[in-house]
Amino acid sequence: MKVRDVMVAEVVTAKSTWPIRQAWEILREGSMHCLPVSNGERLIGIITDRDLRILATASSVALSEKDYHQFLMDTMSVEEAMTPDPHTVTPETDLKEAASIILEMKIGGLPVVEDDKLVGIITETDLVRVLTERFL
Repeated sequence: MKVRDVMVAEVVTAKSTWPIRQAWEILREGSMHCLPVSNGERLIGIITDRDLRILATASSVALSEKDYHQFLMDTMSVEEAMTPDPHTVTPETDLKEAASIILEMKIGGLPVVEDDKLVGIITETDLVRVLTERFL
């Protein structure tokens, strides 16, 4: 089985210039854990709910935690918080290899790239769905 057989092709993406609040709202509303960051069709990074939780727990001496959190959400850009050049797979990658990368890297998903274009995403949820359909 290949990644193309399991991936989600209609990928919601973030723009690097967005405030992180906008990415957080998309992640929360879509019950997603990761959001590819694109420049047109080209993948430039990924931002995760983990990245944003880490920022949210940061503290500042000058501001209360709540005020600091609000300040970051509105002033920090996705580009400042994202992981640039994330691990990726192609549609032709074996599903077992993609699952191994997700497990080894302890990440929630992998962008799927073909000819320098973002064409999908494969997540832990997609892998569990396949296991459930095939074996349970």
